[in-house]
Amino acid sequence: MASQETWQSPIAPGLSWYQATVGERPTYPALDGSRTSHVAIIGGGYTGLQAAYNLAKSGVSVVLIDACRFGDGASGRNGGQLGTGQRWWPEELEEKIGYERSKALFDLAEAAKRHLIDFAREHQIEIDYVPGQLNVAHKASYKRDYYENAEIAALRYGYPHLSFMDEKETQERLGSKRFHCGVRDVGTGHIHPLKLLVGLARVAANAGAEIFEMTKATAIRQSGGKVTIETERGTITAERALIACNGHIGDLEPITASHVMPIRSFIGATAPLDGYPDVLPGGEAVADSRFVVRYFRKFGDGRLLFGGREAYTSDNPRDISEHIRRQIAEIYPDLKNIEITHAWGGSVGITLPRQPFVREVMPGVISIGGYSGHGVMLSNYCGKLYAETVLGKSGDLDLFTSLDIPAFPGGARIRAPLLFLALSWFALRDKF
Repeated sequence: MASQETWQSPIAPGLSWYQATVGERPTYPALDGSRTSHVAIIGGGYTGLQAAYNLAKSGVSVVLIDACRFGDGASGRNGGQLGTGQRWWPEELEEKIGYERSKALFDLAEAAKRHLIDFAREHQIEIDYVPGQLNVAHKASYKRDYYENAEIAALRYGYPHLSFMDEKETQERLGSKRFHCGVRDVGTGHIHPLKLLVGLARVAANAGAEIFEMTKATAIRQSGGKVTIETERGTITAERALIACNGHIGDLEPITASHVMPIRSFIGATAPLDGYPDVLPGGEAVADSRFVVRYFRKFGDGRLLFGGREAYTSDNPRDISEHIRRQIAEIYPDLKNIEITHAWGGSVGITLPRQPFVREVMPGVISIGGYSGHGVMLSNYCGKLYAETVLGKSGDLDLFTSLDIPAFPGGARIRAPLLFLALSWFALRDKF
């Protein structure tokens, strides 16, 4: 196997800055024969490993497999921003599902945030947490919405950590004149996602979960009250199963595949910005108001981590760096020639309404995914909630199972082209 520095994920392009700075990244064995357990889990990202840990620590036998190395998927390669609430602003959700359910989902997301921070602290996982996030508007016409968002969060949702930023404050906090206003969130922050993932795998293994890398599930069946998962290295037989593949579901399970679609997202890390003190002087993470969100932050040794180019096919650009550098220059013209030291990408699992997909897809088999770019907190917590469902401790996962998540239109052949057309249309609207 390649060294830590040169290991190339077989499912995602580029070598990430996270990989270069994670420190020790242990390898785990591949499955070496058939297993029997109470719960089988497919997918070794945040969702699967949190479920495995919480089940194993309660004495439940768990076997977890991943087709690649833990961290090769989105859990180890994402933007690292925790955010607040769900993918939609609470007032937007309230219009769709009513105040009571919107408030319950907001509170669940806050519990997810606390859980992530507490989990890392309890297990001594250094996730390099940095407080603060700025949500900024790329159109002046959004000013009223942003102003009201901060008020609504405090008055209706009990979240006093948002404050409206006018144009002057927004530009000072970003060190850029590109945005018109924004909301500052001092109740959240951003992390090193791969450090969390590596620590989570260690904790799950230490709790007694059997976890295996480089073991791809080739089929899943349910019959006679048992779930059977086939791999090239053996068969897993279990009472229950969790599918936690997110954007890498492929053709393993058709119901999930019709509801969770992968899109490609790309991130670049610049050289340290020692000569640019005006860029994000407060150290906050940033997400903008585009449908194709641009997200960035100054992190680690002062370099800018910038993401935002989405691709609606499985193809990868020949030069990720050049695409990212152009987007950086739109916001920070002085950085138009900045060195990009690392550039990478990966698949983000999205759903049509950009809310998580949680469903029993066959008896005893629950599938969870489709976090739609808002998964650092929610995926960890959904893994925990799945375990609590199995253990009979909590029914909070029902808040997600009750959401109306329609399938993407079209059959397997035309689903992706239709998605490409729809998202390209929204991306075009961002420009006007």
